[in-house]
Amino acid sequence: MAAEAIDLSQLPRGYPKKVWTQDNGTAVVATGQEGGCSKVHAEVAEQTADHVKILLVEETPDPPGICTMDLRYPPVAVSLSAPLEGRKVVLEQKDVKVPR
Repeated sequence: MAAEAIDLSQLPRGYPKKVWTQDNGTAVVATGQEGGCSKVHAEVAEQTADHVKILLVEETPDPPGICTMDLRYPPVAVSLSAPLEGRKVVLEQKDVKVPR
């Protein structure tokens, strides 16, 4: 995937920036970031003729409880309704609290 086809400007500083496609362009995979008790997953927020917006959602339990202090970088994937082809991928990151 060409670098100009990816908009990473909405990701926090230091966030992983690896993105690729699978399944003939119908799946987009990005490297997420999670740590301690949090878990990351990806969601398609928007699909248009010129771009696909993907949210990397980090869910943290509330209250957090006892958690390790490690960082993990798992791949997270989304399925598209049509192959990516020439559309731009826009990545955004969001933190959410989830009840324990």
